[in-house]
Amino acid sequence: MQVPAPFEYARATTVDEAVALMGRFGDTARLIAGGHSLLPMMKLRLANFDYLIDINDLHGELGFIAVEPGVVRIGALTRHRELLDSAELAGVFPIFRDAERVIADPVVRNRGTLGGSLCQADPSEDLSAVCTTLDASCVIRGPLGTRTVSMADFHRGPYETAVADGEILTEVRFPVRDRGGSAYSKVERRAGDWAVVSAGSAVWLDDGGRIADARVGLAAVGPNTTGIPEISATLRGEEPSDEVFARAGEIAARSCEPATDQRGSAEYKRHLAAELTVRTLRTAVARAARGEA
Repeated sequence: MQVPAPFEYARATTVDEAVALMGRFGDTARLIAGGHSLLPMMKLRLANFDYLIDINDLHGELGFIAVEPGVVRIGALTRHRELLDSAELAGVFPIFRDAERVIADPVVRNRGTLGGSLCQADPSEDLSAVCTTLDASCVIRGPLGTRTVSMADFHRGPYETAVADGEILTEVRFPVRDRGGSAYSKVERRAGDWAVVSAGSAVWLDDGGRIADARVGLAAVGPNTTGIPEISATLRGEEPSDEVFARAGEIAARSCEPATDQRGSAEYKRHLAAELTVRTLRTAVARAARGEA
């Protein structure tokens, strides 16, 4: 079956209208912007909804990249292409440009959005790994007002998020700290494919060149995008070196929960988790030392 079940279509022109429509239709409705994940699932009858609410008219309100002192704010309707093309964003978080270069193809990047990627909650999603790595927080708006949820709490499980019926993700916020660097790497079967395994790293150095803090996020190795606090604790206070990075890679390999599937065995994916963690940490440290962010 390659045709979706019948559904009704509505087009919201303001965030308040979108919230009102979602509140009215409840779990029988879904928001649509890019639609590159939702529509294929509907065509395969893996997802069926009575109403689709088009929010593309909200791009003027929710499509923005704001680099401010101490924080970067990105609207939920910011498109992949805009994230890729933003020199200001790449200057603060080069991990975004690394990731966007390997996401799908130009057609998807021209229409797909940051909010759609996060709300799809696919365990292999690249931007979920980026946001986990950067310790992002998600701003959710509903009929009772606005609330903020950490990335650790945003994804409740595969294809399940903290956004309740009648709510909409409006923006994502990223804390900015001095002497930081970040990087992303992905192994895929072919260009633009879902990840076999991907990893993002962010590192902040102290005045002496030691690691003041670090974060690693993995995708495609478990039911959720995986952040690994043990790596952060292990790296803090250490002098950057291949030995230290290798220890972090070992932690990544044993902390993830990959499954054997058509993309590779669980053992192979654990190997990739370790290797990509080492590579991205090495690049992130080099960028932090050069002052690229």
